[in-house]
Parts: sequence; C-alpha cells; structure tokens
Amino acid sequence: MKKTSAILLSAVLLAGCANDQQAGGPPAIPADAKFVEAKDPAITAQTRYAAGQLSESSEKFDNAISQYNEALKIDPNHEPSLYRLGVVYAQVKDFPKAIETWQKYITVTKDDATGYGNLGFCQELSGNVEEAEAAYKKGISHDAKNETCRVNYGLMLARLGRVNEAFTQFSAVLPPAAAHYNIGSVYEQQKKLAQAKLEYTRALECDPTFFDAQQRLASINE
Repeated sequence: MKKTSAILLSAVLLAGCANDQQAGGPPAIPADAKFVEAKDPAITAQTRYAAGQLSESSEKFDNAISQYNEALKIDPNHEPSLYRLGVVYAQVKDFPKAIETWQKYITVTKDDATGYGNLGFCQELSGNVEEAEAAYKKGISHDAKNETCRVNYGLMLARLGRVNEAFTQFSAVLPPAAAHYNIGSVYEQQKKLAQAKLEYTRALECDPTFFDAQQRLASINE
C-alpha cells in the first residue's frame, strides 16, 4: 500500500507540473504570501575543530592553531581541540604554548595519563628534563599501563644514557623485541652504531620476523 501511495503522489505532482507548463508558466504567488528566512547554522566548537583538522591535514598549521583557539573560545573545555592544539604547537616548536596547552588538557581531563606523556615530551624538548621526568612519573601513577607515558619516558631515559631504566619502562607496555628496537633507534640517532647494531640483533633474537629491525640492521651493515 505504501508503494502505491508514493506512485500516485508522484503522478499527481507530475501532472501538476504539466498543467503549469501548458498554462504558460508557474502559478502566480499570492500577494500575502510570507517566506521564512533560513537562519545560518550556529558555529560550534566542533565546527571550528573540524576546520582545524582540515587545515592541519594540509599542513596549514597557523590556520589550524587559529581554528582550535576559536573552538576553545566557544568551549574552553573542548578536549579534542585542546589535544590537537597541543600537538600542533609542538610541531611548530612553540614549546611554551604546547606545555601550557597540555597542562590545561590535563586539568580538563582530570589527570589523563596520555596528557602527562605529551606534556613530558614537550618539556623534554624545551630542555626541562627534570620537569619532564616528573610529568612522566605522575602520568604513570595515574595509569601504569599508559603507553604514551612509558614509551616517551623510556626514550628520554635512553637518550640520557639510563638504558636499563629505559628498558624497564618499555617492557611495561611493549614486547621485548620492541623494547630493544627502541633502544637501538636511540643509539642509531646518536651515531652509536655498534650499540644500535647490538640492540637490533637482540630485537631479532626475540622476534625473527621483526621487519623494521631487519631493515635497520641491514642499513647499518651496508
């Protein structure tokens, strides 16, 4: 019955159009007719956030920062905008603003461990190693299995030469092969190729199928 009704309605509409054309044009609009003006949709924090993501994907970081800040003017506690703003500030190496943003994110999220992991990373990049370590430890105290905190902390420890401590942090959230691989990557970045080669070899002993470790090891051996 529903299909029949739809077909009949369509036929009536088509017939109406045909009659209008035969009459020489559309029907006259009554003089007292009133039109309702469409209102522009309200711009929300989510709208600004979406615009920021679009700009970020095109690497238009200044515009992305502007859009995320506009989102936060509408909703100061908009978590997605705070998160991406912190990331973009770090990408453009504006570490003071990145740190300020991550601190705000942590407050809004009530001590999100990932926020502490990102805060610690930005503090390390800005040269505040002690503050970075404190941030990592605080994040781990809130979530002992948070990968961002553990891995970022482990990388910093490895860069500082505290390799055994770094391995402990990696091992809390990563398989042994990945833990050795990360330490090898730090050694390679520091041009300590003999140590890097050893760590990549250890990674492959733990997991012979670890493709990235195979590639890095082959590159060093060339």
